[in-house]
Amino acid sequence: MKNILVPVGSSKNAISHLQYAVDFAEAFNAKLFIVQVYNVYTKAGTMIRVDEIIERESRAFLNDLVSKIDTKDVEVVVKTLKGKLVDTLELACRTANIDLILVEPRTNSIKDEVFLGKTSGKIIKQTDIPALIVPEGYGFKPLKKGLLAIKSASIKKEDALVPLLSVKDNFNAVIDLLMVKTPYYKDGDFEVEKNLTDFVNDTTITENATTFQGVLQHLQSFNPDFLCVVRRRRGFFTKKWEKNVILKKDFSSAIPVLVLRGLK
Repeated sequence: MKNILVPVGSSKNAISHLQYAVDFAEAFNAKLFIVQVYNVYTKAGTMIRVDEIIERESRAFLNDLVSKIDTKDVEVVVKTLKGKLVDTLELACRTANIDLILVEPRTNSIKDEVFLGKTSGKIIKQTDIPALIVPEGYGFKPLKKGLLAIKSASIKKEDALVPLLSVKDNFNAVIDLLMVKTPYYKDGDFEVEKNLTDFVNDTTITENATTFQGVLQHLQSFNPDFLCVVRRRRGFFTKKWEKNVILKKDFSSAIPVLVLRGLK
């Protein structure tokens, strides 16, 4: 994991989140890209060059935030990017060979009842980039124990597990596997392939209506440092985040959540 990207909004937690990102990047000896995406809609004939003003203010905002954190020996690159959020981030990630996005739950929302705001939800739901959701105010500590929750152990994408393996190797983490048998279970779903058995510690099988419910039932018994789930078209997040926003009453996490791209 050599290149990490952090999208920045206007939340009051931005400095804390950036410090976590620096500490996390330092642990991997990775380069950190701190970016803010903006879009401008202007009427024809507008005299003021709005783009230049917003770009300048956005860069000044980012530089001010960076000046308030300890960047240590981490190489930090500050960028302001114009365009639609998802398309722009995906292009930036391809261009810079980004391995992971660090996402703050509420980049702009100030509503206490919101766990994941519209912008963060859009990043998680609509991109195919591995992401780590870091709880607000969460201080960095090595991720020593993880819980991987899946409903199928069929892995067809060779690089799907790379972020999890990077975390495991870097922090010498223990990874437990929670396999959730849902009503959509198919024969072969629980045939754990070698690339999983090689690094999994203990495996637990449970029956629940959804992977999400399986996690809720068993999370406390595992007591992990981080949760790992898989982004799929009809997977862990989709129904919860149809409108991108997720409320705390529906799902909340006091530990980081690593979101992998689809396994198939």
